[in-house]
Amino acid sequence: MAKEFSRTQRVADFLKQELAGLIQRELRDPRLGMVSVTDVEVSRDLSHARVLVTVLGRESAEEARESLAVLNNASGFLRSQVARVSSARTTPKLRFEFDQSIVRGARISQLIDDAVAADRQHAANRDDDQTEA
Repeated sequence: MAKEFSRTQRVADFLKQELAGLIQRELRDPRLGMVSVTDVEVSRDLSHARVLVTVLGRESAEEARESLAVLNNASGFLRSQVARVSSARTTPKLRFEFDQSIVRGARISQLIDDAVAADRQHAANRDDDQTEA
């Protein structure tokens, strides 16, 4: 019987939870802002982890550059804190990146809402033209 979750997925989920709490509780840098950990991708050999984050009020990686720099500079500290509570032999090296999916999802949702509104307007205009004829 196959395992439902792979080891890399379990490690990624653990890291996501721990890092979210550590960033909120332990990092006090005012340049950081409100950071949310949206996903963690762990390499197959568990040596590296790509941590995807969003920063409140920042819609691009360029705008979040300073927050990402703070997180990447604190990655050693965060890694050591995770290692304290983890029972794993090794803890992956952390690399923080901006998660574009949230911004893209909001943009796509806005485009869909605009298209639906335009279709309703078009249908309403067509109904008005048919009643006048």
